[in-house]
Amino acid sequence: MKFHSLFIAFVVSLGGFLFGFDMGIISGVMDYAAPQLELNDVQTGWVVSCPTFAAMFAMLAAGAISNQCGRKPLLVLIAVLYAVSAIWSAYAGTYVMLYLARMLGGVAFGAALIIAPTYIAEISRASNRGKLVSIQQLNIVIGFFAAFLCNWYLNLSFKAGADWLTEENVWRWMLGIEVVPAVLYFFFLLLVPSSPRWLFTRGRTAEGHAVLQQLHGQEAGDAEAKAIKESIEAQAGVIRGGYAELFNRKLGFVLFVGLAIGILQQSTGINAVFFYAVSIFKQTGIGQDAAFESGLLLSTVNLLFTFVGIVLIDRLGRRPLMLVGIAGIAVCLLLCAFAFNQATYELTDDGIATLQKTGDLSPADIKILASQSGQSFGNDVDFKQKMKDSLGKEVYDSNEGVILEVATKMNAKLVLAGILGFIACFAFSLGPVMWVMLSELYPNRIRGLAIGVIGFVNSCTAWFVSQIFPWEVSNLGNATSFLIFGVIAAFGFFLLFFILPETKGRSLEELEADLVLKR
Repeated sequence: MKFHSLFIAFVVSLGGFLFGFDMGIISGVMDYAAPQLELNDVQTGWVVSCPTFAAMFAMLAAGAISNQCGRKPLLVLIAVLYAVSAIWSAYAGTYVMLYLARMLGGVAFGAALIIAPTYIAEISRASNRGKLVSIQQLNIVIGFFAAFLCNWYLNLSFKAGADWLTEENVWRWMLGIEVVPAVLYFFFLLLVPSSPRWLFTRGRTAEGHAVLQQLHGQEAGDAEAKAIKESIEAQAGVIRGGYAELFNRKLGFVLFVGLAIGILQQSTGINAVFFYAVSIFKQTGIGQDAAFESGLLLSTVNLLFTFVGIVLIDRLGRRPLMLVGIAGIAVCLLLCAFAFNQATYELTDDGIATLQKTGDLSPADIKILASQSGQSFGNDVDFKQKMKDSLGKEVYDSNEGVILEVATKMNAKLVLAGILGFIACFAFSLGPVMWVMLSELYPNRIRGLAIGVIGFVNSCTAWFVSQIFPWEVSNLGNATSFLIFGVIAAFGFFLLFFILPETKGRSLEELEADLVLKR
């Protein structure tokens, strides 16, 4: 693998870093911003999920736009949108300003998630395509890690009494720091070439040929150019490249496979876990500070197992990684459901004394809690509703971490193991493999459009899951929420076992011939 190709793939997929950073940072932001802005469950869900909502439509349009104007110019625009979104979010003074700023960021990462794997697949050779496209997922998880590290550091600094941090601005720092990688992304993108396969589809064969030689050397570049020209000629009377072609019967199989993977990736709850990581860990009763530290551990595991996926994807293949990973995801989610189902909640005299020492609750609130002493609850829904009825929603939301810490009796380590196992399995399977396979399954003329449509469905699923998760936890409870995700993962395993093809080690043109043109 040439360093030049590796560098280009890393730069182009830096949009994934910004996506991961945004997803990770919001789990810490909402712990401060939601009480300060007095957000209800629906508003909290919308602030968290609105970038994904905006991304749906950006994904739908990104493929068509990049087919017309090229991959590179659109990526440069994406970097600008990221920077503007970060600054606007940091200075948002109201709920409306915050969600509008984050929706702008959603437009950026929605387009980036579509264009980056499309571009990388178009500059790669069959032998290293899996590794290079997987770099996008690597950048996403590095972004997660950086976000959780920032959250942990800023939370720690605030609690230690740093002069420059207050309860009113700590979450603004979390959001605003994203402008730094966004600016770096913009300048690095100026160094990458246009996609050679896009150049060929636009009739600019000499330019495309030159880029291929630059990337792969003269002999390999010539062979690649010949195969691309032959493929485009073979598609000319079959695949024309418009949205209507998505309904071409020859594309039926690959479109169904792509949609199945795209829906499954998000319906197992990965975004809910990352977006609400701090809140989920708080539900186990380990406290707010430990919840931030657990979020950092979560992102570390995600990073390590993404490397595992990158190492194995061109060795073992896409299908084995996907099936093993999804089976592991189902087991881990069901383990979390079991652990939460065993939990009990009770305020004791010792627990109330601990709350009194923290000084976070007023004497009147402590007196209210003391009247609840000795009452035992078998599920989190009833306990939290009782606390909200007694203290008021705003007071409870601001102190949920410390109240759950003294009231919850459960095996928190079992939940932590289940969450970390889920993240590990996702990191080497559904995370990177989905984007690799989507970049491989579709013909040159329609690749951007097809990935865009599937990305739209994927993002729509992610938005729906993230939007309803706060309501789901509040009304159904933690155990039922994780049970639903686990059952979906189990169903997905059996579906993909029967339909998922193997694409390892074959050129894009060979895959087009076997999976599309021969059907």
